[in-house]
Amino acid sequence: MDKSFSGKEVLITGGFGMIGSTIAGKLVRYGANVTIADSFIEPYGANSFNINDIKDSVRISITDIRDKESMKFLVRDKDIIFNLAGQVSHNDSIENPFLDADINYIGHLNVLECVRRYNKEAVILHAGSRLQFGRIQNNPVDESHPLRPKTPYALNKTAAENMYLFYNEVHQIPCVIFRIANPYGPRSQMKHSKYSMVNWFIKQAMEGKAITIFGDGEQVRDYMFVDDLADAFIFAAINQGCYGETYNVGSGVGTEFRDMVKTIIDVVGSGEIKNIPWPENYINVETGDYVTDIRKICSAINWKPKIDIETGVRLTYEYYKKHKLYYW
Repeated sequence: MDKSFSGKEVLITGGFGMIGSTIAGKLVRYGANVTIADSFIEPYGANSFNINDIKDSVRISITDIRDKESMKFLVRDKDIIFNLAGQVSHNDSIENPFLDADINYIGHLNVLECVRRYNKEAVILHAGSRLQFGRIQNNPVDESHPLRPKTPYALNKTAAENMYLFYNEVHQIPCVIFRIANPYGPRSQMKHSKYSMVNWFIKQAMEGKAITIFGDGEQVRDYMFVDDLADAFIFAAINQGCYGETYNVGSGVGTEFRDMVKTIIDVVGSGEIKNIPWPENYINVETGDYVTDIRKICSAINWKPKIDIETGVRLTYEYYKKHKLYYW
């Protein structure tokens, strides 16, 4: 792995967020020349402290992916582009669908067009979402499951996915598409519950607050530790067999919501559970139980998740216990 990335020119958009900064840290250790681009739009999670350990080893550009002039300059010499910038809240997309479309579709179109015009050899990776599937028909969910988005966020992620596949087929740009389960871990934002519910609940527990569970808490989700996700992105980026392919990416393990919360309370040693009815703006977009079928991605890159939910929660808690000042 070290030799595969040594000297590679890599661009990570949204690179000050949880996923982007985790990838950046790994690639710096592998000898890549990393450029991190981020617009720092609140409240999406960009945090300067996320790259504190590597800040002297990367190039930084405060840039919005919608900025045509900046992006055409940034993509020119890159071997690999992790295009992770995005609007991250599916509920916010309902309130402001225009902003979601502008960032999650038009912004990504801008990056792809810049790549087509100025650097067609660059490998570009897209971070989609398990929410693209809408109401789940069967578990575990493989890549053939119908896409029936229930929010503008999921709709624009799906439109962007199709756009990436179009650019791959028509313009031969090497693209890799991920549909990601619920990610969590160190370096996620902790100020609100709009992104990474596991992280938000860890904060609530650390503050000794009640953690609210909608309904009976039996809903099943697939929670993926960020380091496992970062490894999947990195391995796929250098595997030519992945180019033009779409992958469902998760832990492959289903966990009931209430069990996830109990794990957090046990690990942190404080907090309590409070059951409440489903809010209307949540029940309308509830997808049902979700577990990722990860056979395709595991086979493609000889990868499998290493961190179970209890270990991941513990690692996350230890990180924020040490660095709380920078995230609260």
